[in-house]
Amino acid sequence: MSGNASYLHVVTRDEITPRRAALGRWLVWGSFVLMVATFVALWLGQRGTIAQFSDNWRPAIWAYLFWGTCLGFAQVLIHGERGKRSLFLLPAVLFTVAMVVFPLLFGLTIAFSDWNLASPDGRKFNGLDNIRQMWADPFYWNALKNMVYYVAAILVEYAIAFGMALILASNIRARKFFRVSFLLPLMLSPVAVSWMVGKSMLEVRFGPLARLARWLGWDSPSFFGSPEIARTMIMAMDAWTYIPFMMIMILAGLQAIPRELQEAARVDGAGAWRGFWEVTFPLMLPISISAILIRIIFKLKIADIIINVTSGGPGGATDSVTSFIFREYRDRSNVGYGTLLAMVYLVLIVIAITVFMKLADRWMNPRY
Repeated sequence: MSGNASYLHVVTRDEITPRRAALGRWLVWGSFVLMVATFVALWLGQRGTIAQFSDNWRPAIWAYLFWGTCLGFAQVLIHGERGKRSLFLLPAVLFTVAMVVFPLLFGLTIAFSDWNLASPDGRKFNGLDNIRQMWADPFYWNALKNMVYYVAAILVEYAIAFGMALILASNIRARKFFRVSFLLPLMLSPVAVSWMVGKSMLEVRFGPLARLARWLGWDSPSFFGSPEIARTMIMAMDAWTYIPFMMIMILAGLQAIPRELQEAARVDGAGAWRGFWEVTFPLMLPISISAILIRIIFKLKIADIIINVTSGGPGGATDSVTSFIFREYRDRSNVGYGTLLAMVYLVLIVIAITVFMKLADRWMNPRY
C-alpha cells in the first residue's frame, strides 16, 4: 500500500456544545413528563375522574413512542457519535420495556387488588389480603409440593434419555429408523398426548391398557383414582412427550466427542463402564446441564396434560401451580388472587433457576 493512501472514513470527535447537550436533556425530560402526564390522565380516566380517557389507552402508546423517539434524538445530541451507536440497541430496549416491564408492573397492581370478574364492583385495592389468602391456601401449597415431585422426575427422564442416546450413537441396525421413531412423541402436542393416552388408552372401561390390567388380574383398574398412581401417570405422559427432546440434545453432544479420546481410553485399559464414567460423562456435562435446565423450564410450565386428563384431581393430587392458577382464572374468575399466585411463582422460579445454575457452575468448575 502506498504511503499517500487515504482512509475512506474517519470518525472525528464531536464538538458537543453545552447548548446542544442541554437541548438533548430537555428533550428527554420533557417527553418523559408528557408520557407520565398521559399515564396519569388515563389512570384518572379509569377511575371516572376524566371521562375523555375512560376506555382509550391509545394515547399511552403514542406518548411512549414519542418518548422513545425523543430519547433517540437526545442520545445523538448529548453523546454524538457514541450516541449514534446506541441507536442500534435502543429499539430492542424499548420493546423489552413495553412487552416485559410494563406488563409486569401492571400485573403487580392487579396482584394487590380484589378483582373478581363475576363481581359488579370491579377492581379494588385490597393491600395484603391476597398474600394472607395464599398463605392459608392448602391447595396452592399442595400444588407447589407436587412441583417438587414433577421436577425430581427429570433425573429419571435424563437417565432414560442418556441411555437412548447411547444406543442411537452406537452402530446398531436400523439406527435411522429408531431415531425417527424415538422422536415421534416430541412431534405431538401435550394436548394430543393427553387425549390419545390419558383419555383413550387409560380409559377405565374401554381403554386397551385398562383391559390389559384386568386381564393381568387387576379387578378395577383406575389409573387416576389413587393420588400416587394418578401423579405417576401424569409424570409418565409428560416424560413420554419430552424425553426425546433431551435425547436429541445428548445425542448431538455424543456425536461431537472426538473418537480419538475414546480410543485412547480403551488403549489405556479402560473398560466400557470406566470409559463412560471418566471420559464420556465428564465431556457431556455442559450439554447435560443445558438439557436438564431447559427441561426444568418446560416442567415448571406443565399444565395442559393435567387440565385435560385430571383437572388437578383426585383432590388436587396431580395439580401443578400453573394448572391451579388456570382454574383460579377460569372457574373462579379470581383475577387478582390468580395474578398474585403467578407473581409469587415467578419469583420462586427465578430463585430456583439461579440456585440450579450456581450449583451446576460449581460442579463443572470446582474451585480448590
